[in-house]
Amino acid sequence: MRDSERLAWLRLARTENVGPVTFRNLIARFGSAAAALEQLPHMAQRGGARNFTLPGEDEAACELDALEKLGGRMIASCEADYPRGLAALEAPPPALSVLGHPHLLQKEMIAIVGARNASALARKFADTLARELGFAGLVVVSGMARGIDASAHDAALAVGTVAVVAGGVDVIYPPENEKLYAAIKNQGAVVSEMRLGEAPQARHFPRRNRIISGLARGVVVVEAAEKSGSLITAQYAVDQGREVFAVPGSPLDPRAKGANRLIRQGATLTESADDILSVLSPMLGVGFGEPDAPPPPSPTASDAQADRIRAAVEEALGPAPVEIDELIRQTRAPAAAVLTVLLELELAGRCVRQPGNRVCWR
Repeated sequence: MRDSERLAWLRLARTENVGPVTFRNLIARFGSAAAALEQLPHMAQRGGARNFTLPGEDEAACELDALEKLGGRMIASCEADYPRGLAALEAPPPALSVLGHPHLLQKEMIAIVGARNASALARKFADTLARELGFAGLVVVSGMARGIDASAHDAALAVGTVAVVAGGVDVIYPPENEKLYAAIKNQGAVVSEMRLGEAPQARHFPRRNRIISGLARGVVVVEAAEKSGSLITAQYAVDQGREVFAVPGSPLDPRAKGANRLIRQGATLTESADDILSVLSPMLGVGFGEPDAPPPPSPTASDAQADRIRAAVEEALGPAPVEIDELIRQTRAPAAAVLTVLLELELAGRCVRQPGNRVCWR
């Protein structure tokens, strides 16, 4: 990737209201990040934006320079050394910032996640699993949170570990993991899709969890309460076609309820590393099913075609997410015109995409 292409790629990835799905759609529509950037202000204005601005070239160049000075690099989703597991996702994160040893991202991985307020026995078991799976050749990936994440990372330092963080790769969170962060940066890898210097926010953690599961062949939940972030990671794993493993716990411990429910729903009951390896061994070394060719250009519509059906699309949208196919059916409009209107509304920040190819008003 030439320097100019890398700058355009990062600018598009850093543009407000451009998430992985919208990024993918823009590249498919216009063929390149530079061509998409030229059209974005016009499309956002048509969607109702009043003060739409693009990240400047200087801003993107400063981020790349700062990352390089930290010893890191940016890997674009179109590059050959982008992680294979993420490349296989329908809409991969457009750009990853990496500190440490990026070659680890090419290895087979297993995710180990769990409760931040984990019990001593659960932390010990996560430690054992991480060591044994690491010595079996798997890189351990987790989110560098307190509890299970920290135990898994610490145990796998000698054999390979990757921390996916919810803020910039240069932001240490939680602060108490400063020594662990330094060790992972030195011996493993720290990864994020967020810009440098960005503090973690609540809305960032699901995006981080999606990367954790996407990198790995499977996700192991050691201890997790109901409605925890670990269960979100497990659900992403299911959606991505990854394996889910869960360690059973006492029904009297609320920290075990989430993992126990996963087992009832079909997750592999896990009492040792062998339980995991017996499931994953046939998959190791086999591709994730990446497409052999880039997706075809998305259908496009003229401004006039989009204008004719804009009111119908806006009327059909509501606060509850609706499938795009249902919008097309209800409006009886050409798919290309509906997709164009939705893209313009997204860029203007008026509607937002939800999982399952659904959209709603922001």
